Amino acid sequence: MESTRRPAYRRFLTRLRGARAARGLTQVEVARRLGKSQAFVSKSESGDRRVDVIELQTFAKLYGRSVSYFLG
Repeated sequence: MESTRRPAYRRFLTRLRGARAARGLTQVEVARRLGKSQAFVSKSESGDRRVDVIELQTFAKLYGRSVSYFLG
């Protein structure tokens, strides 16, 4: 997907992975809390699937961050 290769989206993905790591959570733990598979989390973090705004709100809440943190 071309849009996931853009620098701004790459920065978003770095922040998404970093926020999870800062909370000390594994992808498996995040998946369990979200009721999703580990593959969902992995693909979201790698850019293999795009994160929509509702999913972003869920990640932000779980990681204790504002949505704007991921977009800034």
